[in-house]
Amino acid sequence: MVLTLESITRVSSYDAIARLYEPWSRSVTEDVAFYVEEASDAEPPVVELGVGTGRITVPIAAAGIQVIGVDSSPGMLEVCREQVEVAGVSDLVDLRLGDLRDPPVEGRFELVVCPFRTYLHLHDDEERLAALRAARDLLVDGGRLVFDVFAPGEDDIAETHGRWLEREPGIFERADWDRATRMLTLSVRGPESETTMALAWLSAEEWRALLEQAGFEVEALYGWFDRRPYSGGEDQVWIARQA
Repeated sequence: MVLTLESITRVSSYDAIARLYEPWSRSVTEDVAFYVEEASDAEPPVVELGVGTGRITVPIAAAGIQVIGVDSSPGMLEVCREQVEVAGVSDLVDLRLGDLRDPPVEGRFELVVCPFRTYLHLHDDEERLAALRAARDLLVDGGRLVFDVFAPGEDDIAETHGRWLEREPGIFERADWDRATRMLTLSVRGPESETTMALAWLSAEEWRALLEQAGFEVEALYGWFDRRPYSGGEDQVWIARQA
């Protein structure tokens, strides 16, 4: 089933910055090789949840791997289609409008990825479990879910809280951190567009418990995309297998 725009009840905060997203995130490259490597170890196609403008999908497809990409933002998908065409990989990429909790994908796959902290857009355990179980339902026996999230350190909060900072030339972002609710309100603005989104963080222990509750076994937890062991830092890179 492919969802239509009318069936997406939650308006995406990314629609407003779909054209701004590429220049805003252009410096984020540290995870690309990691996800391409993970995709190269799986039988295609690979499913990417939260495909955005194709920052990860395009390099995976450029490696000759088929990708099914799902996103809840029509604007981001429009830009992604353009990026896919420019890269000459249209025949390898299938883009679909849909939600993390009910992705419009049928079949079973060896690998589902959800890069760039996308699961932080889920604000409570009910939503998180729905999304994790939906990802599990897409996997063959022993298939893998690979994703990354973060929990901020005190230094990060102190350096960024309540301040407009220039992320890229002419593009500013502001982080308002609420430690009590563990919610980040992130605002982004450029010359012609702006948006605000809410991201909720959890500890590694809480993510592990949710994964196990959703029917996964944790294969690895890394502290960065170079596969260094997790030692309690801000970043969490998870590899979980369908149990």
